[in-house]
Amino acid sequence: MWRLLFAQTEAAQSVEGAAEQPAPTAQSQLTGMLPMIVVFFAIMYFLMIRPQQKRERERRAMLAAVAKGDAVITTGGVCGTVVGLSEDRVVLRVDENVTMEFVRGAIAQVVPKDGGK
Repeated sequence: MWRLLFAQTEAAQSVEGAAEQPAPTAQSQLTGMLPMIVVFFAIMYFLMIRPQQKRERERRAMLAAVAKGDAVITTGGVCGTVVGLSEDRVVLRVDENVTMEFVRGAIAQVVPKDGGK
């Protein structure tokens, strides 16, 4: 089966005649693939990296805007109201006479003032 296939391929190549083209070199193959590689990285940048940077920028702005009296939800699911702030810590009141201290980065979202429901 394979011999027949190779024989037909060789016969077709010999029929094409004297106008044989030289085999492509490694450099010409790389030059042909280079635009495809550039397009691939551009797509990866615009679909993955850039949106992630935008989300991170929005998160940093949200964490910087946290103020006393804001209702927040932590990454662990604890809901509370901010009663104290420092550079890297936040103190939440979760119930009457119950406060908890968290790292500022543990805040997942700030609940809107209108109740958020």
